[in-house]
Amino acid sequence: MSSTGLVELTIDGNKVSVAAGTTVFDAARLNGIAIPTLCHQQNETPVGVCRMCVVDVGARVFTASCVRPVEAGMVVNTNSEKVQRARRTLVELLMADHPSPCTREQHSGDCELEALARRENLTRPRFAPYSTGRAKDSSSPSIAVDFDSCILCDRCVRGCSEIRDHFVLARMGKGTAAGIAFDDQRAMGESSCVSCGECMVSCPTGALTNKSFTHTALGTGPTFQAVPVEELQQLPFFQGVSGTFLSLNRGAVVRREFKRGDIICREGEYGSTAFYILEGKARVSISNPMAHVKTKGAVKKFLGKLSSKLAQRQQDQRDEETYKRWIPIDAPVDLDYDSPVAELNPGDLFGEMTCMSLYPRSATVRAETDCTMLEMLRNVLDIMQRNKNFRAQLEKSYRQRALDSHLRAVPVFAELTDEFIGSLRESVELVRYSPGQVICRQGEPADCFYLVRIGFVKVTQSHLGGEMVMAYLSRSEYFGETGLLREDVRTATCTALDHVELVRIGAQDFKRMLAEFPEVRRKLEVVEQERAQMNRERLSVLQNVPLDDFLTQGLMEAQSLLLLDLTSCTRCDACVRACADAHDGVTRLVREGLRFDHYLVATSCRQCLDPLCMVGCPVGSIRRRNSLEVIIEDWCIGCGLCAENCPYGNINIHPFNVMAEDPAAPGHKKAMVKQKATSCDLCTEYAEPSCVYACPHDAAHRVDPRKFFAGLLNQAPVTSKR
Repeated sequence: MSSTGLVELTIDGNKVSVAAGTTVFDAARLNGIAIPTLCHQQNETPVGVCRMCVVDVGARVFTASCVRPVEAGMVVNTNSEKVQRARRTLVELLMADHPSPCTREQHSGDCELEALARRENLTRPRFAPYSTGRAKDSSSPSIAVDFDSCILCDRCVRGCSEIRDHFVLARMGKGTAAGIAFDDQRAMGESSCVSCGECMVSCPTGALTNKSFTHTALGTGPTFQAVPVEELQQLPFFQGVSGTFLSLNRGAVVRREFKRGDIICREGEYGSTAFYILEGKARVSISNPMAHVKTKGAVKKFLGKLSSKLAQRQQDQRDEETYKRWIPIDAPVDLDYDSPVAELNPGDLFGEMTCMSLYPRSATVRAETDCTMLEMLRNVLDIMQRNKNFRAQLEKSYRQRALDSHLRAVPVFAELTDEFIGSLRESVELVRYSPGQVICRQGEPADCFYLVRIGFVKVTQSHLGGEMVMAYLSRSEYFGETGLLREDVRTATCTALDHVELVRIGAQDFKRMLAEFPEVRRKLEVVEQERAQMNRERLSVLQNVPLDDFLTQGLMEAQSLLLLDLTSCTRCDACVRACADAHDGVTRLVREGLRFDHYLVATSCRQCLDPLCMVGCPVGSIRRRNSLEVIIEDWCIGCGLCAENCPYGNINIHPFNVMAEDPAAPGHKKAMVKQKATSCDLCTEYAEPSCVYACPHDAAHRVDPRKFFAGLLNQAPVTSKR
């Protein structure tokens, strides 16, 4: 070392001087000599794992130049024939484990490994190809993962931990089983990854690539203003979000200007975006009338004329239904049943459920004043949901504005005082789950209570005969109370059906609530007993039925079936016409279906025990009573999703002429056509359903399948003939 603190050495025949501690790689780079590498980036700590940067320093073996410090008098050969052969072999080995062309090479042509292979004129490696056997991971909405393209360079690991301080990525396994993992070997979309994009930018191959959102696009025109990345990062809403990610997803968030009275979104329409209010106020409401669909009239002759009308709740009381309740919508507030209107303010985010799961809009949002909003696609919203600053802001807003109404939207919690709810504000936690992710498992210790804020949760129980669906839960419904009441374990497994957000209340707070409010405990115990009895009855039925094929058709899950005795039926369709006459020309049954012995199970609402029609309702208006009857509440907005979800085609969308608010003149009403979902109501006002009454041959019968088929199931096979 010279007296000046510089180290003198020779690189490829050239004498150079560099500062002590400099690596051979950097010494060569500073003197215009390029050494190839795959695992080394200037903004990351070198680790020497790819070995592509090996050089000859006169030692027994080649050394990785990115981690070898210079020494005085060192003689380095970076491009000798022996070094070139070693690098060529390394490229061949890596290419044997690498699909070519990979995703990155296909999209942008800049895969660094394949570029090295082209430089070496390697078209086919000498070595047999190898696959990790790990499936591609598409769980993240913004980043696609292809494990077969990974070369274990660790650049993504260092980008995640050193540059972004997220510490999500790490190596797992040994030998040929070694690979990159997210958290505790989770799918990327289920991990704590915030999709900042640093790993994707660091990756030299197609292992981590940006997803293209071509199926959903924001509009164009004067009301859609592109927002520069620099401007977005200055907004508190986007603090901490990677500029890399925002640059790669330009156009996925735009600024919208709305004049007072402008419609921002309408109830029932499908959408793919969420809105964040920057300035101004908006009014969220439901314009569809609050009324049940009710069949009225009198059967005076063979095919008596009935009609479907809209009836107010006061004229059509239903069991298990309180007079006043809150209507869940896709916004930070719920709507009061008596006055389904609320105000949204700056800092409010609405449309999350529509954006993440592509459900219909749950309500109409109108600009109350001139408004400035950000409209964003799902990939941006997902990033925001994972951003710590935004999550803190969202949780603060929820605790201050929505926790009160959200809890009181559950009838059993109506007695909770403002003081008690205030005591929960700092202890409740908002937790998120991805589609298919298990929230809690049957048999696990019961440690908390959950209230659904966004999305749908599937509740199942495991028995010797298999898994049984118990319920589908949506916003303002709850689960976890049974295990806490019994101070025992979970009695069911709960799984996220879509993007779900839950309010988690700890066991201690739950027990304190029961101690302070005995009436809440009593109501919860009543609900728990009713559910337990319902589950016992279902299990008893299923255990006594030997025909698996019959069960898979959902017939034994029904509470009421329309059977046609084919030995008496003349195919006159009187039952179908009678149903249509009874419901304004819209029939609720079709004379076809499965056959059991000499019976035809007609297509008509079966009141299923596993009601898929309930999944996705944006306002939670289709529900199941504890009696298992599926009913449609009067705040149905007529979006039609339940009709699409019903696998048997048993739900119809019925138009009605009503007086409703004029979109062009807020505060004024005019005659308009509004839709409501309808299903078979068994003509409950009459002694028997109109389809049964109208049959001239006594071939149509409404039966309870559990009783009717009890003596037949062991006697005859089931066919699916029509």
